[in-house]
Amino acid sequence: MKKENKIQNANIALTGGYALGEALRQINPDVMAVYPITPQTPIIESFSKKVADGLANTEIIQVESEHSAMSACIGASASGARTITASSSQGIMYMMEVIPVASAMRLPIVMIVANRAISGMINIHNDHSDAMAMRDFGWVQIFSETVQEAYDDVFIALKIAEKAKLPVAPNLDGFFITHSVENVNLLSDEAVKKFVGEYRPEKHLFDFSNPVTYGALALPDSYMDIRLELNEAMEAVPNIFQEVTKEFAKISKRRYDFIEEYQTEDADKVVVAMGSVAGTIKDAVDNLREQGEKVGLVKIKLFRPFPYEIVGRALKNAREIIVMDKNLSLGAGQVLENDIIQSIGSDERVRSVIYGLGGREIFVQEIEEMIIND
Repeated sequence: MKKENKIQNANIALTGGYALGEALRQINPDVMAVYPITPQTPIIESFSKKVADGLANTEIIQVESEHSAMSACIGASASGARTITASSSQGIMYMMEVIPVASAMRLPIVMIVANRAISGMINIHNDHSDAMAMRDFGWVQIFSETVQEAYDDVFIALKIAEKAKLPVAPNLDGFFITHSVENVNLLSDEAVKKFVGEYRPEKHLFDFSNPVTYGALALPDSYMDIRLELNEAMEAVPNIFQEVTKEFAKISKRRYDFIEEYQTEDADKVVVAMGSVAGTIKDAVDNLREQGEKVGLVKIKLFRPFPYEIVGRALKNAREIIVMDKNLSLGAGQVLENDIIQSIGSDERVRSVIYGLGGREIFVQEIEEMIIND
C-alpha cells in the first residue's frame, strides 16, 4: 500500500540525484529497470528506497547489466507499462545494441542520463561524450543546467515521450548536478499526477483484441520506410515540446524553451553551450558587461531534434560565435560546432572551444579570457 509523503510544494535543499528520486516517486512509473553506475547511482538508490518504504509501488527490476536494463525497459514498454530507467557512460555503451531498438519500436521510454566521460582511460567524471554517442539513434535529448531544471525535465521528458511515441533522454551533468546541493521548488503530488496523467498506450502486446508485432524483421523494401517514419516523428517533436513546456509552466511558473538567450540583444560576441556550464558563463557575461563588453549566451535546451532555425535567428547579429563542446569528436569538426554552422549557414563567425573533458573544471575567469581573446 502506498504511504503518504510529507513533502508537498516544498522548497528544500537536495542533490540532483535525490531531486530526481523525488520526481520519480511523484511519477510512480509502472516499471523501472535499474543497474548502478557512477554518477547515476544516487538516482536509482534514492528512488528504490522510496519504493521500499512504500512511497511508490513501481516494479523495480534489478538486472545484471545495463544491456539487460534497456532490454527489460523495451519489453515492459511494449507491454503497455509506463517505463523509466537511468544510466551513464559505459552503461550506455553496453546498452548501445538495444538503444536504437527502443526508438525504432516507437516506445516512450525515459532514460535519465547522468553525463559522464566514456572510457578510455577510465574516468567517472563529467563530459558529454555519452550523450553524443547516442545522438543519432532516434532519442529526444534535453539538457539541464541546474538541479531545478533536472527535476523539471523528468516530467517534461515523460510527457513528450508519450505524446511523440519516442524515447526521451533528459541529460544532467554528472557530479556537477547529480551530487551538487541546490534549493529545489518541488511540485505537489497532485500537480504532478494531473500533469503526467494516466498512461493509456494506443497499442501494446497485451491488447489481445488488437494484436501487434514488435521487433519484426525489416527487409530492404520496408526498412527505409520505417526509418523515414521515425525521422518524421522526430521532426514533429518541436511542436510537442512547446505544447508540453507551456502546460508545465502553468503548474510550475517555470517556462522552458528550445534555447535560452542571456544578454544577447546587442551582443557582438555570443557563447553557445549546454548543460551546467551555462551558469558559469552567465557570471562571466555579467562581469564582462560591467566592463563594457557586449557579450551574451545562447544555452541549448533541446539538443535532438536540434532547433536549427531558432538558433540561427538568435545568432544572426553576432559578430563572433564561440561554441563550447564538452566532447571531442576525434578527427572531425565538433558536434555542437557543426550544428551551429548549419544553423547560420557559414563557419566564418564560429570559433570552436573544447572544454571540460573528463570533468576538468573551467572557471569564470577562464571563460572571460576565452571570450575576450580572439
